[in-house]
Amino acid sequence: MFNKFINFFTHRDKKIRSNRWIFIVILVTSVLGLLAAFVLSVDVFMLLKNPDTVLSCNINAVISCGTVANSSYSSLFGFPNSFLGMMVEPAFVVVAIAGLYGVKFPRQFMLGVQIAALFALIYAFYLFDISVNIIQALCPWCLSVDVVTIIMVTAITRYNIVEDNLYLSKKISAKAKSFVRRDFDKFAAALLIVIGIATIIIKFGSSLFA
Repeated sequence: MFNKFINFFTHRDKKIRSNRWIFIVILVTSVLGLLAAFVLSVDVFMLLKNPDTVLSCNINAVISCGTVANSSYSSLFGFPNSFLGMMVEPAFVVVAIAGLYGVKFPRQFMLGVQIAALFALIYAFYLFDISVNIIQALCPWCLSVDVVTIIMVTAITRYNIVEDNLYLSKKISAKAKSFVRRDFDKFAAALLIVIGIATIIIKFGSSLFA
């Protein structure tokens, strides 16, 4: 049994092996995103029952889930933002599991997954900007969603480039494949996370630990 498990991720075909690891990354990040969305949703219900509830992640004036959750920006579409995660993340979980079982997705379907993932990333960036510059408070669970979303979108994009699912021209497709083959996509994802951390440190400085 253990050997089968090891062989599953050490397949002789490099492309199959790489895709399996990509789907593992998508699965892990989407599950973590779903967990964070669930915790945030529970916090919302706790605050609705008792607005004076002190959440476990209310650490100081800057790191405060309560401040973020009580902001009007926490419900941009008329319901808590975390509910979106509860609805969207399971779809990525299903895609990841199906991919691990060797399902070959139609190009149109994976293009749709790519678009959904990019919207999720843009929305995460938007909420991060609001949190840092307008609310001026940070929610650790929200930040974890930002990180896993960056990693998940990078993995999905990598898979779609390798599998020619994005309807790119031959010239652009070749450049994109060269980009991911050199792991520049991983570098870009790491750079985004570092920029986010640097932005927080520059913005709040010592207040993070006050």
